[in-house]
Amino acid sequence: MILEQITDHLTETLKNRVLALFGHPVERVILQTPPKLNMGDLATPLALELAKVLKRKPREIAESLANGLELPMFVASVSVEGAGYLNFRFDRGGFTAAHMRTVMQPQAAAGQRVIVEHTNINPNKAAHIGHLRNAVLGDTYVRCMKWLGYRVETQNYIDDTGVQVADVVVAFQHLDEKSIDEVRALTQQPKFDYYCWDVYSRMASYYNEHPDSKEWRRETLHRMESGEGETAELAAIIARAIVRRHIETMLRLGITYDLLPKESDIIALHFWDRAFELLKQSGAVIYEHEGKHKGCWVMKLEGSEEFAGMDEPDKILVRSNGTVTYTGKDIAYQLWKFGLLDRTFGYRKFPAPYTLWETTHDDPSQSGAPKFGGAEIVVNVIDVRQAYLQKVVKQGLHQLGHRKEAENSIHFSYEMVALTPETASALGMEITEEDAAKAYVEMSGRKGLGVKADDLMDALEKKAIERVVEGGRGAEDAEEIGRQIAIGALRYFMLKYGRNKVIAFDFNEALAFEGDSGPYLVNSTVRAKSIFRKMAEEGIDAMISDDAVDRLTLSEGINDDMWELVRMSAGLPASIRRAVDGLELSIITHDLLELAQKFNSFYHKYPIKNEKDDAERQRRAVCAEVFRRTMVAGLELLGIAVPERM
Repeated sequence: MILEQITDHLTETLKNRVLALFGHPVERVILQTPPKLNMGDLATPLALELAKVLKRKPREIAESLANGLELPMFVASVSVEGAGYLNFRFDRGGFTAAHMRTVMQPQAAAGQRVIVEHTNINPNKAAHIGHLRNAVLGDTYVRCMKWLGYRVETQNYIDDTGVQVADVVVAFQHLDEKSIDEVRALTQQPKFDYYCWDVYSRMASYYNEHPDSKEWRRETLHRMESGEGETAELAAIIARAIVRRHIETMLRLGITYDLLPKESDIIALHFWDRAFELLKQSGAVIYEHEGKHKGCWVMKLEGSEEFAGMDEPDKILVRSNGTVTYTGKDIAYQLWKFGLLDRTFGYRKFPAPYTLWETTHDDPSQSGAPKFGGAEIVVNVIDVRQAYLQKVVKQGLHQLGHRKEAENSIHFSYEMVALTPETASALGMEITEEDAAKAYVEMSGRKGLGVKADDLMDALEKKAIERVVEGGRGAEDAEEIGRQIAIGALRYFMLKYGRNKVIAFDFNEALAFEGDSGPYLVNSTVRAKSIFRKMAEEGIDAMISDDAVDRLTLSEGINDDMWELVRMSAGLPASIRRAVDGLELSIITHDLLELAQKFNSFYHKYPIKNEKDDAERQRRAVCAEVFRRTMVAGLELLGIAVPERM
């Protein structure tokens, strides 16, 4: 990360120089890219800020700082501009040669230990398109965190004792009257999750028509939570089969996990009981003897800054009937994630095409199980509707005295995914005239309205393969290339919008080969690859090896167009860091799009293969190679593969 190294060096040098010249300590130094390339590569308003304190003219201060200032490697000069800015210009050739050799190198895995929990689909039916935003955001965040050197553990929480699973159990037992063996046989079907999609919807309709039947749900939930008899066994069989299907679905997107923590194990191991003791001892929860919360254990939140202005900020953790709310269990789970609970799970391998572990409560850990939990930072990727509950979890840690852990409990929130009416119709949903007039069509699992994630990917792949074949590729290559394009298109679409914006997924927009789309970025990268392939086929030396770049001086002739391409590439690591710190991954997609657009302009303006001058051809080739390496690495962080050919 040469640009970051230069920035850090200049920052420390300027701090020391100010202290030496003026005896004034400086806490921070702002270094930013000037608005115009001819103004240099970095600039700081430090002298203007000091002028207010030192009571001196900013230009005088700037000139004192610049005179004899030690410049880091690859910074060629410093000048005083305007009212007193310090502007730095780089050695373009030296910087470019060094940057090409270190483009997008990941940091060593020596950073803080982080748990990222994402996906978390209820194991009662097939994953739908709405679940994909969570999974893609979470997986991309994990990739970026690992690239930045954090030690990341990825968890996918399985609520295998929840209402949604209970409803499927109720349907099998009371509506279909199926035995455990019959259900077990059904789980062997290739798309058991699709089967349960219809079962769940049918059960919701039955509840509406027969309200008294909801008593079945209450009885079923009780048996599931207590692990009683055939009902609990049936729930476990259904949930496990659905999770296996979810793992297969997510693997199509390149998404994997380290651990599947199960709610049933949290209950069986009495995590909540221990957390409840701690909360009562600290006074974080109280028993209500009167009022509308009579008989409940409540976390008092009134007066807390986080919950100011709410009509009813206090949160019930244990209902009057003794049942624990989801939030109570989440507090216990969060305590375990930080290593603050004096108990833990057993672990065993879950059947998957890669090494995946699941929690267990009735067996000791299998040999070879890693150490899970005990993180320094915990990031929960959960939609924006859960913001209040996530704040309660954070407050629970705070009231227990774990202030650092509360501060490091991060809610990565996001808005929902819907479909444009045209896409919903194309994917088989029945669209009313009223829906057709809307900007987007919402989905509902209970009503059975929505598009299954696998169906969406199948349709995208089919369309992408057709386009690849139309482009002249043979059927043999087209299938794999089409699959890569489709998955890249889907992942990019889920990432390119700000996380707090509702997405209306559009089939044609996602697969467009022009504009702000995954295929456009991939195609631009493949174009750069093809330049070097064609040069090799014609026996033309691109002279982009490290030795060749070292031998030739690039400084002369790195014009502004070339330099902009290199600088944009060098700025990407800082963008990745901002994206992670701000939980806004669209920063990365935006910068990669700008880089691709800049390269396409460069590509048309500066032919490489047919350039006769060796030195000029090398300069152009090096810039193209910088772009290619940046895009391949950047797209990999987004989970997007780059085929050899399009």
